[in-house]
Amino acid sequence: MAIYGGSYGGYAALVGAAFTPDVFRCAVDIVGPSNLQTLLETIPPYWKPIAAQLYKRVGNPETDQEFLWSRSPLSRARDIRIPLLIAQGANDPRVKQASRADRRRLEGRDRARVHALPDEGHGFAKPANRLKFYAAAERFLARYLGGRFESSGGGPRAP
Repeated sequence: MAIYGGSYGGYAALVGAAFTPDVFRCAVDIVGPSNLQTLLETIPPYWKPIAAQLYKRVGNPETDQEFLWSRSPLSRARDIRIPLLIAQGANDPRVKQASRADRRRLEGRDRARVHALPDEGHGFAKPANRLKFYAAAERFLARYLGGRFESSGGGPRAP
């Protein structure tokens, strides 16, 4: 079984890989934050009106550093033993550049692959990028879960 998700679901996929390393065979993280402290310190301007609510629900980056770190997948990166596929848009306003620096610590893992899209943000809006990513995810899942994937030639292939 794999764990797969985007945004909060991407965070959940990283949590699954880091906090329950024996439950899943692989994980796919699409634009998920790996460090809650960094996420909250770099919130985009359009989140400012809900910052107090966000700090109450998730944690305050000024007063809850230990709590936020304990809930961050990055705090348990050394426990990740399954293959990861990490997808990130270079222009993501939510999981910003500072979070990508944290993500490089995850990428350093032998089993992590990064699918970076230089012309995308928080998610993949361009159809060509979506197809490129889903093809990579399909190959990744076929490799680690078994099964076939569609080759660029249009026919199914074994991993």
